[in-house]
Amino acid sequence: MQLTLRFFQKKPSAYHLTIYQTPEYGAASGHQPVYRTKIGGRTHLDVLEKAFSTFNVQDTVPNDYNARFITTGDIVVIDDQKKGKCYYQLFPAGWKRSERLITMS
Repeated sequence: MQLTLRFFQKKPSAYHLTIYQTPEYGAASGHQPVYRTKIGGRTHLDVLEKAFSTFNVQDTVPNDYNARFITTGDIVVIDDQKKGKCYYQLFPAGWKRSERLITMS
């Protein structure tokens, strides 16, 4: 049975990911890109969980990352070759898909 389930699982892919944060913590709009990277995963949720754990533990944050930890209100954009750009905002209850990104002009 376990072999059958593995056969049907989606293969891991490398997703392009961009983290957006506001200049001031807690602001509702004006998100700016602060970091771009690739993260591997089977699904968008898998990638979001890996991004959250990577960018919220001092020992796992990349050396060239100069922004704050990912927190409520931050937006992560996953550039998926099949679905295009998908926007996710972090809320207290978890990640929610968003239709657009509001940035400063």
